[in-house]
Amino acid sequence: MSGGVFVKGVWKAGQGDEFQTINPSIGEPHWRGRAASQAQVAEAVDAARQASRAWRLTPLTERIRILESYAAALADDADELAAAISQDMGKPLWEAETEIAAMQAKVAISVKAQAERAGHKLTDAPFGQTQLSHIPHGVLAVFGPFNFPGHLPNGHIVPVLLAGNTCVFKPSELAPSVADLMISAFTKSGLPAGVLNLVHGGRATGAALLNADINGVLFTGSAQTGLAFHRHFAGRPDVMLALELGGNNPIIAWEPAEVDAAADIIAQSAFLTTGQRCSCARRAILPAGAWGDAVLEGVIERAKKVRIGRWNEREVFMGPLVSARAAQAATDFQMQLAKSGGKSLRRLKRMDLGDAFVTAGVIDMTEARAVRDEELFGPLLQVYRVSSLDDAIGRAGDTRFGLAGGLVCDDDDVWDKVQQDLRVGLLNRNRPTVGASGALPFGGPGLSGNFRPGAYYAADYAAWPQASQIAPSATRLSATGFPS
Repeated sequence: MSGGVFVKGVWKAGQGDEFQTINPSIGEPHWRGRAASQAQVAEAVDAARQASRAWRLTPLTERIRILESYAAALADDADELAAAISQDMGKPLWEAETEIAAMQAKVAISVKAQAERAGHKLTDAPFGQTQLSHIPHGVLAVFGPFNFPGHLPNGHIVPVLLAGNTCVFKPSELAPSVADLMISAFTKSGLPAGVLNLVHGGRATGAALLNADINGVLFTGSAQTGLAFHRHFAGRPDVMLALELGGNNPIIAWEPAEVDAAADIIAQSAFLTTGQRCSCARRAILPAGAWGDAVLEGVIERAKKVRIGRWNEREVFMGPLVSARAAQAATDFQMQLAKSGGKSLRRLKRMDLGDAFVTAGVIDMTEARAVRDEELFGPLLQVYRVSSLDDAIGRAGDTRFGLAGGLVCDDDDVWDKVQQDLRVGLLNRNRPTVGASGALPFGGPGLSGNFRPGAYYAADYAAWPQASQIAPSATRLSATGFPS
């Protein structure tokens, strides 16, 4: 069944507005359903609350077994899951398949991270023992984004269920269909009813969930929405927020480095997933002079030649943007950059393939009168030319965001200087900015989050630490000041 709610192990028709998603590759409806009503959202949260204690007291070994069964169910349904992702948001099928593989791998990574970062520890002390325990928050709301509609909410759901929390999951209304299949995989795994509940819908559904009786919010998405969530819970320290909000990410290319390798790394950083990754490079900083000219020319050539096609075409690198509206926003953003003094080197243009398709674009912003410190979710790379490494670092750091950055250079001293001075959560050397390891944390400072990184460090926000001093029996204390 599509749409509505999944509560206590049962699908119910949504009582809210009807909505549908359009497969951006072909411009035709892919998924249709009704949003959850405010009352149904409250019902889902109540179901999670009722299931909370029993799930928290379920032995860790059993929670691990269920999640491992979930990973196996994902593997069994991998083809259907990948097709759902691709048709929801246009991602090429080969890339969607890598997303499903990452979802499966998340279980083993989360088990290891939980043991390492949030386990149970007893230590001998003169009075008996000290104990470190980790306690689940309770009911957590997970908001999923459209660009990785499986992997990113899965990256929240798996560690928080492992820690003993229960969840209400609201997928993006732009890419909802994979959520239904995730629920199916969890059902096959034997997850008890009420532990994970799902509500479909848009802004009204999300607002109802924020206003419900929840203990925390886990969100990956735009800075604008994340800031609204942050304001919503002002004065509510009892509600845990884990926010990952994207970035205006720089990549610096500096001599010495091989020109074609530098162009490859920059182009992949900028154009992978049609620029719809929060870790994509939005700005390339290159030295003035012949070497920088050669690298820039290489990036432009790659932008011209990048293979663009529909979701089920194997020999493509870029698919469409998530919607025709997103494609229009990308061209509008480029126009605004040009009006501020940017010089188009390769225009991002709409394509005849469909309303959501655009070409990869490159624009030189070196002489621009004003710089827009915003994240465009699309394949448009801004280029800045500088005269010194200090200028490059200064330009790279001139942003309110701090998610990702990159350096292409073979000089260790240059790497040391960039690493010391660039304030980002993910910093890659001679690798695309879009490469991130699940065995490391993911997140950054500034408007990129609230210092609760995910991936391997999701274990940190999935439970809170409880410190105890334990004596085997009650005994009189010396020097208390009280009479014997």
